[in-house]
Amino acid sequence: MKVLMAGFAWALLSISASAAPFTDGTQYTSLAKTVADVPDVMAFFSFNCPHCYQYEQVIHVPERVEEKLPADTKIVKYHAEFLPPLGNELSKAWAVAMALGVENKIESPLFEAVQKEKRIQSSNDIRSVFIEAGIKAEDYDSAWSSFAVKALVDRQRKAAEQIELRGVPAMFIKGKFEINSRGMDASSFDNFVQEYAATIKYLLEK
Repeated sequence: MKVLMAGFAWALLSISASAAPFTDGTQYTSLAKTVADVPDVMAFFSFNCPHCYQYEQVIHVPERVEEKLPADTKIVKYHAEFLPPLGNELSKAWAVAMALGVENKIESPLFEAVQKEKRIQSSNDIRSVFIEAGIKAEDYDSAWSSFAVKALVDRQRKAAEQIELRGVPAMFIKGKFEINSRGMDASSFDNFVQEYAATIKYLLEK
């Protein structure tokens, strides 16, 4: 699958899009079919995706956008398993992080280990990152083999299949719309974040 450069497309654009009105085909795209039983704000990423690393760890788009959303609106992140190496294992590791409630604690160390240090060669290497981040080995091992983690892995896989995920990073609203970052105001990063968040709020109310 082709990895989309949606994460920092704003930095590559020379023409800015108007912040309003919000238009299907500009700031967002309506999906051909509505996907039920998915989070209202659902983002997909992969630790194996260099653009996701830039998007998440360098320019912090999801973090900055979430700051501007209503307090009760949470961006739920799912890991896409289709990018090698160890795509399935990293998706399961992210499910472990979700089950233990340590997503914020483990996301940066895993990205660094995969993208910069290039030291993730096996499931044991992934486990080591968790332990180095302060997760007890017994907690990790118990979660890894748990029914809850299996269910979370299945949930991520099913959502990706139903939404017909084509690349990462990607964000979907209410199972009906996909955010199109290439259609956002690229005149500045602040304008980009403002319009990104405003588009999400608009679609949540649509």
